[in-house]
Amino acid sequence: MEEQLKIDFDKIIKNSNYSENDIKFKKNNLNKFLSSGFPNKKLENWKFSDLNYIINKNIENLSFYNDYSSPNKLDPSIYIEGLEHNKIVFINGRIEKIDFKYEEKDKIEILDKVELKTNIKDINSLVSLNNALVNKYYKIVVKKNYTTKKPIIIYHTTDKKIKSKNINLRLDFELEPNSSLKIVDVFNDLSEKNFINIFYNFELNQDSILKNYKIDQLENNNIKYSFNNIEQAHNSVSETFILSSGSNFIKNEINCNLNEKYSSAFINGIFSLNKQKHHEIKTNINHLTENTKSYQLIKSVLEKDTKAVYQGKIFVNSKAQKTDGYQLSKSILLSETAEFNAKPELEIYADDVKCSHGSASGSLNEDSIFYLMTRGLNYKEGKELLINGFLLDVVEKITDYEIKNLIKTMIGLKE
Repeated sequence: MEEQLKIDFDKIIKNSNYSENDIKFKKNNLNKFLSSGFPNKKLENWKFSDLNYIINKNIENLSFYNDYSSPNKLDPSIYIEGLEHNKIVFINGRIEKIDFKYEEKDKIEILDKVELKTNIKDINSLVSLNNALVNKYYKIVVKKNYTTKKPIIIYHTTDKKIKSKNINLRLDFELEPNSSLKIVDVFNDLSEKNFINIFYNFELNQDSILKNYKIDQLENNNIKYSFNNIEQAHNSVSETFILSSGSNFIKNEINCNLNEKYSSAFINGIFSLNKQKHHEIKTNINHLTENTKSYQLIKSVLEKDTKAVYQGKIFVNSKAQKTDGYQLSKSILLSETAEFNAKPELEIYADDVKCSHGSASGSLNEDSIFYLMTRGLNYKEGKELLINGFLLDVVEKITDYEIKNLIKTMIGLKE
């Protein structure tokens, strides 16, 4: 694999018009990845999800070069109907369409000639791989005092001809002071057995609001890693919702730095897994100054032979007095062979804080199902009603009314 990666990297450099600084940056990141390789279970953050093993088991002869010499065909049938929205469309890792028709043109800036860089400390090998191989990335800037009129739906799609490929994509976002942005990531994979590596970097300035909703629901055998880095300034708010269901394997990782007073982060997620799927959510919420807040709620419904993992860490700096940090994970296991692993962490160096964590797993309450059957429901209907109520609690945390209803419809939840 190492030799193939070097060969493909040379092809990428040869067929692109990168600056000398970009080439140097890419080579440095390639060497970082080569020194570490794909994460494995020897690493604490990957103890439940050995990505090196998963890739070798599921993808034969992984290659790293993608030919972007000609455009990919856009299929409008992927678009979500019934919700007015702006669009960014990725096909096989390349942006094929950007349409912000609902927005004021001078209020959103799209930069396509951005010098490659990353400001993340303790960078992991997959972000290094992304930096080394990403074809081209854009930076989207929401201007001061502007609230986007409609959400941006980012469509991630791959076509059937793509197989055994590593696809890397990246977007950077800057929210200027007192601005607001809503993003919905929708995954529509038609390909099978690829490794898709996604990196988003968010910079939230004072009083800005970010809402990011990730929906991976379409059945596929791809392996995915998604990394969000969020930097938050004074009184900024980030809200993240993750529906993790469709891919064979996916790990969503969020690193959020609450850098200034009164910044807050909210992360809610649902695992709904079947067919031997293995999914993980990993969060690092870093409270770096006083009067910051974080809230995390993750719920899972797991069928036969599936595995879900939640690793949530709250870090509180010695300067971060008056921190309020909360995390909770709950899981319903519908089979004796379903597995849920939780690793909640609190690392606290301040004494005037309010932090808590909890985790619980179990099967559905048969007494509750029996009670519902005495009220006229059959066993299946009673079971579905209990699962509906269990997951509805998470979806109700979504603060955008239209997107909340969209996700309820996608999951099939009823009030």
